[in-house]
Amino acid sequence: MNSALPAIRAIEIVPVKEGDEQLFCLYDPLGYVDEQIVLSPAALLIASSLDGVRDIGAIQKELAAHLNGMVVKPEIIANVVNYLDENGFLLSERFFSIRDAVEARYQLERDRPPFHAGKAYPANPDELRALIDSYFLLEGGPGPLSDISVPQNGSPALCVIAPHIDFTRGAVAYAHSYASLYRRKKPETVLLFGVAHNCVPPPFILSRKNFATPFGVLETNQRVVNILEEACDWNPLEYEFVQRTEHSIEFQAVMLSYLYGESVRIVPVLCSPFSEGHAEKNPARIPKVQRFLEASQQLLREHSDTITVIAGADLAHVGLQFGDDFEIDDDIIEAVARRDREDLGQLVHQPAESFYASVLSDNNSRRVCGLGCIYAAMKVVEPLAKSQQLLHYGYAPDPMGGIVSFAGMHIDR
Repeated sequence: MNSALPAIRAIEIVPVKEGDEQLFCLYDPLGYVDEQIVLSPAALLIASSLDGVRDIGAIQKELAAHLNGMVVKPEIIANVVNYLDENGFLLSERFFSIRDAVEARYQLERDRPPFHAGKAYPANPDELRALIDSYFLLEGGPGPLSDISVPQNGSPALCVIAPHIDFTRGAVAYAHSYASLYRRKKPETVLLFGVAHNCVPPPFILSRKNFATPFGVLETNQRVVNILEEACDWNPLEYEFVQRTEHSIEFQAVMLSYLYGESVRIVPVLCSPFSEGHAEKNPARIPKVQRFLEASQQLLREHSDTITVIAGADLAHVGLQFGDDFEIDDDIIEAVARRDREDLGQLVHQPAESFYASVLSDNNSRRVCGLGCIYAAMKVVEPLAKSQQLLHYGYAPDPMGGIVSFAGMHIDR
């Protein structure tokens, strides 16, 4: 009788070396499980065969096809399955129990904790402030924040595009983006668009939780969340849990609290792909996208003297780590930069559809993860935008092989 083994979850796999031995580190990008585990190549091959349909016999046949006919003993397969299950990496009753408990605890929390503090950046506020201070002083940076005269009158910045790559690799772009924000009057509310790297069905995901950072807690503007929720014919809070571990908004919240402490409010909006495979080349034709962005536009028109829009978005992801079959060289870097600048150049002329179409002109072969995020931010500010400035363009190597590009831009009235 067939007894299908549970499927492996959607996890991240990172190759690691231990001496001369090649191993693989598995971790949970959704953060249901904090622990990481390490597998041998043989164990990873077994894990990759767990599709929720095959039983041990079928997996033995699958492995034999990869191992020149060698038959793997059932107890070896069972040991790997048990190890994965014990650590919460399989879609099993054990994992569902873990998931439900984690989500229930998160639902009860008033504030979203800084998930990446102590991992991607220092949790200690003094250490973190010193680190971010140093970004402004790097070669090519905007200079010390203390030299910027902060206006008390006028309007806040209309829109800023900043990276969401880790702070260290995107340091100069972060510094330029947030220096440009700091040069204008402080906003009261920031409509903050990020990228939902763990894609979920709806195009936009809201959160009602305040965002805690090492510098304090940024309150979420509940009135604005209510308005945007009412504009939707779906529940934009249904998948709110993906906000728990998403760094694209968390890193912007850290930078905002670095500048302003707890004195600004945010509206955290994660953007999922607007259509499967970007089949729809013009997102404005997608009713759910259209309604949400029209409501956001109306909010900005009515409160343009208090609201700033920020897009936390990276650009290209190119190289072996991202599925390409080539190594990175100067020609690749130059080609990526040329296409990135071509895309960003569309923002000068508007509309936002021009940027979207430019990225998709080669079927998004560079994997611009900020495609929807930048489109959404630009569509919201489009009626008011008059000038755009590219503050910084850069790229950084990916430790697993490849490059990620990013930019800092300022869009104003």
